[in-house]
Amino acid sequence: MINSGITNHIKRKRLFTWILFLCLVIAVAIVVFLKSFELKIITFEGNTRYTQQELTELLKTQKTDSITPFFWLRMKWKGAGDIPFIEKTDIRMTDRHSVEISVYEKLVTGCVELRNQYMYFDREGIVVESSARRLPDVPLVTGLSFSKIVLREKLEVQRDELFDVILNLVRLIDKQEINVQQIQFQQDYSVTLYTENCEVLLGKRDYYDNVLAVLKPVLASAQGRSLKIDMALYENGNDRITAQPLDETGIQDLPEPLEESETGDE
Repeated sequence: MINSGITNHIKRKRLFTWILFLCLVIAVAIVVFLKSFELKIITFEGNTRYTQQELTELLKTQKTDSITPFFWLRMKWKGAGDIPFIEKTDIRMTDRHSVEISVYEKLVTGCVELRNQYMYFDREGIVVESSARRLPDVPLVTGLSFSKIVLREKLEVQRDELFDVILNLVRLIDKQEINVQQIQFQQDYSVTLYTENCEVLLGKRDYYDNVLAVLKPVLASAQGRSLKIDMALYENGNDRITAQPLDETGIQDLPEPLEESETGDE
């Protein structure tokens, strides 16, 4: 009986030793794995709305995200989640410590303001995003009332023909690469554009192609000055463009293609 008890004790001790040894091996393997696959570098391409640091903070949210394979798997399965202006992402694991993420942003051409939220729409007028964040490179449309603004649906304006005017304007502004901050409709539906420095009167037209085609060189000729530029009477082949300072009275002497204002220093 005594020998049997001693034998069982020895067996239990050996079993405990083997279990302890196995746990130690597993612990070491886990530490080696974690160190070997520690995520150190995340690089992004295609992003313009967010910085690299902002995207890292928005995407790397779980404790397991510090491990490259775990982060790669989560991004593959669940994607980026609900991040404003991000349509989707594509992730690639470049090595044990690095991943590359391609960012595909939602295409937005303009926005309207509704209850302290900016409703962003695409080239077709579909509202694709709602955010409290104001994007400086997307023109804000003001002066109109919208009968319906619903996410992922088409904007509805009080007059149907104005909708085509809005889309035509934002497409042309985008095509000409003009930094317009605001598109304002007056009571008679004439259009005024606001850039960083200038207020530009375009008037009321059926088409704005010709006037916007020359607006970029006109703004360049302003040389950074704050001007009120009147292009309401401009027609193709007619250089009827006047300008005067926004913050003072008098004529603004500008190089071509602007001509002097006829009022202000009489």
